[in-house]
Amino acid sequence: MSLALLSAGSLLNTDVKNTDNEDIGTITEIMLDVTKGRIAYAVLSFGGFLGLGEKLFAIPWVALTIDTTDEKFILNIDKEILEKASGFDHDDWPDMSDVQWNYNTYTYFGYDPYWD
Repeated sequence: MSLALLSAGSLLNTDVKNTDNEDIGTITEIMLDVTKGRIAYAVLSFGGFLGLGEKLFAIPWVALTIDTTDEKFILNIDKEILEKASGFDHDDWPDMSDVQWNYNTYTYFGYDPYWD
């Protein structure tokens, strides 16, 4: 048995592609659920041009696969679903401790909340 361990800091600013290898954005933060001892979300910066108009999205960690060979994440969510998702601004984050917000986020992207 072996473990695959990476530092959280090494994952920041990692490119994200979809399953069609299209550029989606980059990971700007990794949100830890310290009570459950799990990674809850990766915060994805998506959209905009040259940093203008970018929105942030909380992506359930289970929606991402790490490609260590090409040093990227693969996002298993359709681009259209992401484009219609409720994002947030760099200076106006949602209350990520709100259970209902978390539930809505996970289910919007088609994943079961890990805390249920």
